[in-house]
Amino acid sequence: MRAKKIFSVDPDVRPMTSALNAAVAAAQGGEVPVGAVIVREGKIIARGGNRPIRTSDPTAHAEIAAIRAAAKKAGNYRLTGCDLYVTVEPCAMCLGAILQARIRRLVYGAADPKAGAVKSIVRFPIHKTNHKLEIRGGVMAEESAALLRSFFRARRS
Repeated sequence: MRAKKIFSVDPDVRPMTSALNAAVAAAQGGEVPVGAVIVREGKIIARGGNRPIRTSDPTAHAEIAAIRAAAKKAGNYRLTGCDLYVTVEPCAMCLGAILQARIRRLVYGAADPKAGAVKSIVRFPIHKTNHKLEIRGGVMAEESAALLRSFFRARRS
């Protein structure tokens, strides 16, 4: 008797897995492992990984890289109808960019108790902005957190 393959019915798992792959690539480049992907109509249109160390650019977070790539591809700074998947709760800078880009939906993995601006420390008042942003946190949170723990454990050794 063969075991049946079990497929996740959660539609956010596949794009978050791609974001995790971008985070792994960032870590391999010596960056903090955060990855992001932007999805439009079910297809990934852009990817980004952290790269502030490599580029000497404090704004080169994964979300910003993905937003820049998606906007360039779309030929528009407004990314309406797009969903952003990121492995870690966005900081205030990235959340601001997400709102400015008019991203439809934000899906993130692990909470960031030191810099998270969605619910961890800043709790940005999204409801007071002129853009309605759907938010879902905790998707593949353990995988995202484990990647961060592993990265920082290795750096401390």
